[in-house]
Amino acid sequence: MFSRRDSIAAGAAALLAGSASPSAASEAGESMASHPVPDWFRDAKFGLWAHWGPQCVPEMGDWYGRLMYVPGFAACDHHARTYGHPSRTGFLDIIGHWKPDEWQPEYLLRRYKQAGAKYFVAMACHHDNFDLFDSAHHPWNSASVGPKRDFVGTWAKVARDAGLRFGVSNHSSHAWHWWQTAYGYDAEGPMQGRRYDAYWLRKQHGRGTWWDGLDPQDLYTGPSFVPPDGLNSNKAMADWHGARDGQWLEDAPQNPGFVRKWLLRQKDLVEKYRPDLLYFDDYGVPFGPTGLEAVTHFQSLTPEGVLTAKQLNDDQRRYVVEDVERGFLADTRPSAWQTDTCIGNWHYDRPLYEKGGYKSAKQVIQRLADVVSKNGCLLLSIPVRGDGSIDDKEERVLDGLAAWFQVNGEAIYGTRPWRRFGEGPTKPPLGVMAEAEAKPFTSEDIRFTSRGGTLYALLLDWPLSDITIRSLGQAEGEVHRLTLLGGPELKFSQDRQALKLSALPPGDGRFVPVLKVEGNGLAA
Repeated sequence: MFSRRDSIAAGAAALLAGSASPSAASEAGESMASHPVPDWFRDAKFGLWAHWGPQCVPEMGDWYGRLMYVPGFAACDHHARTYGHPSRTGFLDIIGHWKPDEWQPEYLLRRYKQAGAKYFVAMACHHDNFDLFDSAHHPWNSASVGPKRDFVGTWAKVARDAGLRFGVSNHSSHAWHWWQTAYGYDAEGPMQGRRYDAYWLRKQHGRGTWWDGLDPQDLYTGPSFVPPDGLNSNKAMADWHGARDGQWLEDAPQNPGFVRKWLLRQKDLVEKYRPDLLYFDDYGVPFGPTGLEAVTHFQSLTPEGVLTAKQLNDDQRRYVVEDVERGFLADTRPSAWQTDTCIGNWHYDRPLYEKGGYKSAKQVIQRLADVVSKNGCLLLSIPVRGDGSIDDKEERVLDGLAAWFQVNGEAIYGTRPWRRFGEGPTKPPLGVMAEAEAKPFTSEDIRFTSRGGTLYALLLDWPLSDITIRSLGQAEGEVHRLTLLGGPELKFSQDRQALKLSALPPGDGRFVPVLKVEGNGLAA
């Protein structure tokens, strides 16, 4: 299924149906040498991500580039109203509109660090196939056209100056099929049958324009699944795409030239900016042996680097860190892993902002506690507006994170899983893309971390009554001292079945209290 399916508008079922399978190439299981996860990543626990590119310009949420060419989606309606029909005004014109005049990377990185981030990830290229760096092998890049800024290069310098590890995300392997909607047409209405811009635009059409000298087919990747003439309903068009380019494809036999160029671009990205973390938006490693060459190249240049991808098999987990997008695990995993999520939609979404749809700082920390207790890290996106700024509600989320980490950071950074991840009644839905189905955590949901002989118990909601921690009976060790981080030492009792204590002082707006537990035999 679409990797960002939770952010797509209702009514997408026909377009998205049946697209969840990784390709055979991504499951080939070719054996590679193990690549240990470096301590910096295992210690960092929390990163922030700028999932930012030209699709943020319309401020209409995720996958704008693809969905602006699919009638029936909000992106398509917005585009026609705001910019014109996509047969004449296409996505490349959105790139021309991109003016990030309010982008202040030094300010943003200072805020991200204050908010608790130990690593920062910048998007290098989304499925829209527009490189956000000074690309040597792809002329459609932000340093050469549109904003004429090397965003990745600037992010890298500013992040490292701030003392953060720096990562990049590369989503471009899916561009070749993701863009095929741009070769379609309206199947209904007054513009019925008129092909969208990718179908007919060529290099000569750019003479005298801002993209003079560029070939639009290099941006839109060329036709692989062109809808046939004669489809006469939006449903028929959506079904046609869903059965072909709507699949989450990890190989490209229809477009081998794209694959060869993808590898050149990927190597160029790594060689120029030497990221500490490389995020592939792929199920396994894309493009079979070509993808494995990219993995080997990155790991040879960055021995302490971290490469993440999704839905890995056992062999792949030896050299790639598994990323569980917007998802949960049931229990502690022996190898380090990562969850990535966003406080809203991946690309900036003005309607979501207006209706107050962001995750709160409390919800972020609850997720962080669950992830860290199970040996994971959390990568969180704070959507950036097209102009390069973040909004007032995002600022408040960052403020809430900063306040929590200032008091409780010792229970997160540098910790390792305890003998069990936690306890409590709430069972999160498992697997990728599951968070929309999650129920709220309660004060009975507790997560554990350990560091340096000390155990931490993170209560996922502020308790309003007496507390019983069944995982801390005397059989697990003898508790000598119990302290509320940022607060007083607490009175407690312990028997063979549980540790018990009275209700905490009122939270007064605080959330996810942390108990520091000291004693004998607890943190082994």
